[in-house]
Amino acid sequence: MSTVANRPDTGGSWLGAYVVAYLVFLYLPVALIPLFSFNDSIQAAFPLQGFTLGWYGTLTGNSALSGALLSSLMVGLAAAAGATLCGITIAYMEIYGRSPLAWAISAISRLPFLIPGVIVGISLLILVNLSGLGPSRLAIVLGHVLVALPTTVLVMRGRFASIPRSMAEAALDLGASDWLTFRRVMLPLSLPAIGSAFMLAFLTSFDEFIVAFFLAGTEPTLPLYIWSQLRFPKSLPTVMALGTVILTVSIVIAGLAELLRRRGLSQTTSRPLSAGSFT
Repeated sequence: MSTVANRPDTGGSWLGAYVVAYLVFLYLPVALIPLFSFNDSIQAAFPLQGFTLGWYGTLTGNSALSGALLSSLMVGLAAAAGATLCGITIAYMEIYGRSPLAWAISAISRLPFLIPGVIVGISLLILVNLSGLGPSRLAIVLGHVLVALPTTVLVMRGRFASIPRSMAEAALDLGASDWLTFRRVMLPLSLPAIGSAFMLAFLTSFDEFIVAFFLAGTEPTLPLYIWSQLRFPKSLPTVMALGTVILTVSIVIAGLAELLRRRGLSQTTSRPLSAGSFT
């Protein structure tokens, strides 16, 4: 027994080394982008030639970049709103509807996680062409709603599942209808999760490339603009500066989304209900 107790924990050491190696492999390439964005050279190579903020200055006054950014913002906000609305409805019906149809719809809504993006893009391109819509900004919005829907469903499903069923049952006992219970009880309790789902859906749409590549018309999104600039070696530092800005904003939005999600989970659900709450 003493021999076993004194034996070093080699399994834990190997696990820790694996985690460190995995994190380095995953995030080191991402960390190189901000590093080279401050390099005073168009070559992304070591040794660094010096420190400069000039590449960030080239981001201003670029009409093509401004147009792509505006297009991405419009598409992202519209897609996030649509995906969040659908996610709320699907998740609520799965948790409280208790019907095989609601469960099936929820399962289907999460399939884009499993389907390759190229397949989704080609399928949507065929669909918009058959419908007469064609590649356009509206087509990208509809495609991004599909891509962002699994995220919103998962976030809202977790929130609705964490709310005690006694809350809805108490509202119904006090005379509230199903719709009133949803609007006056479930939605207020789920507001942090709704905000989190909206932010994550916006990030998903803003950073998405494959579906936008197939569905873009004459107004490309920001990822498509970045891809087009990679053909020109002299544009690489500007692209890395732009990537650094996008990375920073994405981290901030993702952090806020996680804070909202945690706030929703920790929110008390034990406040008493009264009949006056539904008038």
